[in-house]
Amino acid sequence: MTSQQKSHPALLGISLLLIAMACFAILDTTTKRVTTVVPVMMAIWARYFFQAVLTTAVVLPLKGLGVLKTNNPRQQLTRGVLLTVVTGLAFSSLRFLPVGEFTAIVMTVPLLVTLLAARLLGEHVSAQRVWLVCGGFVGTLIIVRPGTDVFGWPLLIPLALVIVNAAFQLLTSKMTRTEDAMTTQFYTTWVGTALTSVPLFWFWVPISDTRVLLELVLMGVAGCVGHFLLIMAFERSPAGTLMPYMYAQIGFAMLGGWWVFDHVPDHLSMMGIGLIALCGTAGGLLTVYELRQKTQS
Repeated sequence: MTSQQKSHPALLGISLLLIAMACFAILDTTTKRVTTVVPVMMAIWARYFFQAVLTTAVVLPLKGLGVLKTNNPRQQLTRGVLLTVVTGLAFSSLRFLPVGEFTAIVMTVPLLVTLLAARLLGEHVSAQRVWLVCGGFVGTLIIVRPGTDVFGWPLLIPLALVIVNAAFQLLTSKMTRTEDAMTTQFYTTWVGTALTSVPLFWFWVPISDTRVLLELVLMGVAGCVGHFLLIMAFERSPAGTLMPYMYAQIGFAMLGGWWVFDHVPDHLSMMGIGLIALCGTAGGLLTVYELRQKTQS
């Protein structure tokens, strides 16, 4: 196989990943609009319910009832609970933060996971990666600016989100060794739907605006398509190749914030966003370099 033929799956994986990042940016932007007119819990339920229905419609014809087979039901339940908490914190954060700044803070999760993986999963982490994590943390501080009027209690929500999301990512990394991706996706969406259906009785409000209803459906569609494309991207390209391109979500989010809310980050926020993206991209490129060094040795 020629190098050109080998590059085709990688390029396809990158393309799928970029579309997935655009879907997630659409989800976040739509969420910020919807949560101004409906309760956060209702928006979370709609996101999970419509995604669960679409996921089932895709997965069942492909895998049948075999999709229910799992080696770790407790981990599947835990993952679903963690992602539900992550979604709740994300939706709450978007009520207070612009989409671009919110996305930049969330994108520090891969950097934090890098450190935690060394501690909890026994993975080797080089000194360069530690410095990149520190750089991403500095970028976050530039955005939130503790000690100024910009920093307030609502910023504790995305910071809690980063911690819970890191736990979610670590568990996901562990589960990929034994679990089928489609099965995990199926359980996660239905666990989220079940958990958010319980309190829905106290938060439900009638919707008379067709636009709001369509946006609730769009949230589920964007989440479902984004996650499936993400799975397909990782099936076609190595994680190290894809990591630098994940930070394109920040650009899509800033575009959505400008297009829908006419918001442009200030100079300091842009500096922090740029630093996070730079550290994250450098981390991805470092992964590619390390993988090449291993294959050559």
